[in-house]
Amino acid sequence: MRTNLKSVTTFFASAALLAGCATQHSVKRVRLLAENERSDRIAADSAFAKQMGALQGDVSQLRTDLTSMRTEFGAKITAMEDGLKFAFPVNFAFNDANVRPEDQAALDRFAAVSQKYYPGAKITVEGFADPAGTVRYNLDLSRRRAESVSGYLTGKGVPNDVLRTVGYGKTRLVVPGAAADAPGAEQNRRVVFVIESKGEAAPANQTASAAPVTSGQ
Repeated sequence: MRTNLKSVTTFFASAALLAGCATQHSVKRVRLLAENERSDRIAADSAFAKQMGALQGDVSQLRTDLTSMRTEFGAKITAMEDGLKFAFPVNFAFNDANVRPEDQAALDRFAAVSQKYYPGAKITVEGFADPAGTVRYNLDLSRRRAESVSGYLTGKGVPNDVLRTVGYGKTRLVVPGAAADAPGAEQNRRVVFVIESKGEAAPANQTASAAPVTSGQ
């Protein structure tokens, strides 16, 4: 009986120790993710300022505007080799390419910030779809989504000759496999923006003919 009691006590003690280790690991993982996110934000802000060269405005104000875009609209801003990538919650209804009223405020802010701090830079509008439908149809649908957003930005003062549109179908899914009314499908039906380094603007409204494209709506 004493042996069994000792074994049970040892078992529960080991379980408690393992649970404690698991909790510590989770806390460390959350802290690491938070630190990585903070580092990404700092890198993106610094890259944006460096790429602008002759900055038209105050750098501190730029950081304020970028922070506002993140907190108000959930924007994710990532530094790239030749520019910045803006991922906004600009999404679309199933099988639809119209800009929704609830996304207009985010697009208005993007148009204002890009033109205030980075005038003349090339902006690529990338359209995406969720994995429902045929390849050909959804390549066209993702391109029409990009063109719809590009047209909206032009109406807000962004010069048409700095804008390019690209359709990528269902590539780079945010929620893999989510389509139609499935949870997360709306996140796949989206556009993102890439502000490239300052230079001569490329022809507008191009299609990513060489990009890997599969089905999606």
